[in-house]
Amino acid sequence: MQSAASIEDQQRICHRLINDRGWAVAQDYADAGISGASLDRPGYQRLMVDARLGLFDVVVAESLDRISRDQEHISGFFKQMQYRGIQIVTISQGAVSEMHIGFNGVISAMFLKDLAAKVHRGLEGRVLKGKSGGGISYGYRVRRAFHADGSVVTGEREIDVDRDAIVERIFRAYAAGHSSRAIAASLNAEGIPTDSKKGAGRWGASTISGNWKRGTGILNNELYIGKLVWNRQAFIKDPDTQKRQARLNPPETWIVTDVPDLRIIDDALWDRVKARQTAIRDDMNPGGVQAGHRRPENARRPSYLFSGVVKCGCCGSSYIMINKTRYGCSAPRNQGDAICTNRVTITREALEDRVLSGLRDSLLHPDLIATFVEEYRRAFNAEAAGADAVRQKARRELAQIDKKISSIMTAMEDGMYQPSMKERMTELESEKLKLAMIIDESPEPPALRLHPSLSNLYRTKIRNLASALQDPTLKMEATEALRGLVSEIRMVPDVDALDGHYIELVGEVAGILALGNAETTKPARFARVGSVTMVAGVGFEPTTFRL
Repeated sequence: MQSAASIEDQQRICHRLINDRGWAVAQDYADAGISGASLDRPGYQRLMVDARLGLFDVVVAESLDRISRDQEHISGFFKQMQYRGIQIVTISQGAVSEMHIGFNGVISAMFLKDLAAKVHRGLEGRVLKGKSGGGISYGYRVRRAFHADGSVVTGEREIDVDRDAIVERIFRAYAAGHSSRAIAASLNAEGIPTDSKKGAGRWGASTISGNWKRGTGILNNELYIGKLVWNRQAFIKDPDTQKRQARLNPPETWIVTDVPDLRIIDDALWDRVKARQTAIRDDMNPGGVQAGHRRPENARRPSYLFSGVVKCGCCGSSYIMINKTRYGCSAPRNQGDAICTNRVTITREALEDRVLSGLRDSLLHPDLIATFVEEYRRAFNAEAAGADAVRQKARRELAQIDKKISSIMTAMEDGMYQPSMKERMTELESEKLKLAMIIDESPEPPALRLHPSLSNLYRTKIRNLASALQDPTLKMEATEALRGLVSEIRMVPDVDALDGHYIELVGEVAGILALGNAETTKPARFARVGSVTMVAGVGFEPTTFRL
């Protein structure tokens, strides 16, 4: 941030010293806009090369810190010049000796440390006010405005209305089961740039997923939920490579400031993304060992609808794709007939069709419709009971306040008035008003009347199950949800059965019903009231069936 004329000023006074001493200028070396703490400066590197070639006898500088601010570097520079018989002369100190190197090196090092502390302090103050601590995240832009005194507003951001929808789209796609790589490919295919200013830049998987520990990447940026996190990491220069290395700071040193006006993502969507990230990390580290060997292959998305949940009904081993089209038990093929003798196979299309058709048809049994209606009634009554409890509590407290007011009024009528009674009466009247509002806002629950079409609603939800799995806009979400609800598909070989198998399902009935909802593929509200695990058996009962 120094003036551009600073280089010229330094060169002018150096040339003056050279002329006064009768020397001649061999070459000027300058590095504008580059920190003196770094050796990776073109001008400095050319100076060192020319010194080895013997192109000059004296190095003239305004001061030693113009050559380098690093104590180690300036000491090394001095040794190099001494070895080649080159003298160092500065405007302020004249000929440089070992004493100057030691003293000035310490001063420069202290200056850099003090400067860093002051910059850090200033940035912390800006962040605590909700302003930017440096950089700008995708989905935001710099706020251009002026203060009342005409000065420019600095350090403030606002949501970029042209980009916030992209941020939300990324979060929703990831929560729905799409990978970071697939999301990046989709954005690139549509020509959506990462740089809103230059209109350029390509999306990559790391741009989206980043590093969850360091808070990098779109999916880990808490600014999208209205939290500005600063001082999460520090940067230290590697003495060998001279490159900055990031080090994670202890969480207790992080500065977190609420900036609700910058929120783009709601908490529910953020939590779903975090839950999926956690699940993927757990899959890659099944042993739970912090420094254990990672298994990234475990986090791969299943290739087919029921990959990983199809099990052999004889030995419990997984049914795998033994060729391009057919499922079969893995045990006899990998471990021999001594482990399992089930070598019956079934096509993937037949398995998926029977499971989906079975879910649709079997769940339309009259007994299950009755169960659905009963669950609806229980959920309604539970919600009504909660509202009634709040209302009854408010009524009890209101009755107590009326008694207290009556007691104070009686005391005042008996001549026992105190100034504090007036304040107490005001407090009680205020509490009474609040309780009355609670009662008014919580009316008596209506009597439960089941609509005649409730059974038809149930049937519609079941029939929509198969269509939801085929709709391109819902397929990913519905597939992920269905795989989580159908926990196991048991393949029982039988020569008399269709395709040589009976199929038994284990899963959550209430959640499976919710998949048919035309508005959402998430479990319905009543699913939280009671969820029945179904295990198929011989015959058909309200919560069990075999396909």
